[in-house]
Amino acid sequence: MTRKLKLKAQLYLGEEIAIGPGKADLLDAIAETGSISAAARKLGMSYRRGWLLVDVMNRSWKEPLVETVVGGRSGARLTDLGRQVLAHYRALETELAALGEGAAAARLQALLAKED
Repeated sequence: MTRKLKLKAQLYLGEEIAIGPGKADLLDAIAETGSISAAARKLGMSYRRGWLLVDVMNRSWKEPLVETVVGGRSGARLTDLGRQVLAHYRALETELAALGEGAAAARLQALLAKED
């Protein structure tokens, strides 16, 4: 029987999620592709959805996490703060994964009903 505890982190600013698993994935995809449009496509979302998520992130932090590049080649890239936020978020995910495998998680999972 598979028992698994999955913990996820979402950091809110007011009512909006400043960073969470999906937004972190979007930042990774922007860093990889150099484009909000290509990153959104890679994650199976519309450009509009990708742009709205970037807009929320850019408004949620002291400085924007993503900047658009204009000129000869249009695109997008992570700012220094964007790279820092993404690195800290991924480190937090690693810490949460370890908690999900710890003694408290095991005790909680032991109280689950048996699967049919």
